[in-house]
Amino acid sequence: MTPDLDLQRHNTFGLPARARFGTTITHAGQLAPLLAEAAAMHLPLRVLGGGSNVVLRPHFEGVIALMGIAGRDIVGTHGDHTLVQIGAGENWHSIVEWTLGQGLPGLENLASIPGTVGAAPIQNIGAYGLELVDRFHSLQAFDATDNSIRSFDRDECEFAYRQSFFKRAPGRFIVLSVTLALPNDWRPNLAYPGLIDIPADADAKTIMDRVVAIRASKLPDWRVTGNAGSFFHNPIVEPEVAQAIAAEFPSSPRYPAADGRIKLSAAWLIERAGFKGHTHGAAGVSPNHALVVVNNGGATQAEITDLAAEIVAGVAARFGVQLVQEPELL
Repeated sequence: MTPDLDLQRHNTFGLPARARFGTTITHAGQLAPLLAEAAAMHLPLRVLGGGSNVVLRPHFEGVIALMGIAGRDIVGTHGDHTLVQIGAGENWHSIVEWTLGQGLPGLENLASIPGTVGAAPIQNIGAYGLELVDRFHSLQAFDATDNSIRSFDRDECEFAYRQSFFKRAPGRFIVLSVTLALPNDWRPNLAYPGLIDIPADADAKTIMDRVVAIRASKLPDWRVTGNAGSFFHNPIVEPEVAQAIAAEFPSSPRYPAADGRIKLSAAWLIERAGFKGHTHGAAGVSPNHALVVVNNGGATQAEITDLAAEIVAGVAARFGVQLVQEPELL
């Protein structure tokens, strides 16, 4: 293990942060000894993928394991789907490009999402009318309670909106690989705004290029302006809450959700509450997209969390809606 590991280049916010110890995981056999070593020092161990969904504290008094398990293989078929197994440390967008290069469409709507493949099922990533669950077959994960390797099918993962079984059991499971099921009888998913004008006979590469362009026009490049993408979940509320907002703002965006509830746009709520472009120290809300909190240069973890708390309180006061932060405080 490396002492005093610098994590600034391992988080997309670009926050200055260090861990007491750190190492890179390239195969599952490293995990049991590493957990034992951390336990012997009475230190917690956390796995970090691309660092695209975390707000890092200045110092983590523990062991950070950087996920570096590679691998991308076409492993067979399941019904009318082709199965592709991907190592947890692979870059997600690179895998989207690779599958299309293999003549396997299906992930194009999820292009340009930052982070690693191992993090994708934990969050059940989604964008432009598609979620990971729609292309998921199974995964393998290391169980830290007994050092075993377990397989999980789609039902066992208990996927929901930006939610999974693994997110509800933090620290227990470390995703090793993900197997995706890509449709052999592929049809374009063009129902989402921004894609509806694409011809119905367009190929997957055309759709991916459009998604990449839309995201680039709305979301700041984290390599230039540090950010973690969408900072809050789109809230799902009871119908009467949505109706009260619609009575004041008839054109406010709202979408059907499970159990008769309504999904609202967090970006719309944040902007209407007056926070678009708002700053707190070196942290701020993007002037181009109200759902994105940015590091304008030299921001600290405290400035970002204080700004987030200000937004949550402001939206609750204005609309009676409680926003939930997406990136984890680590």
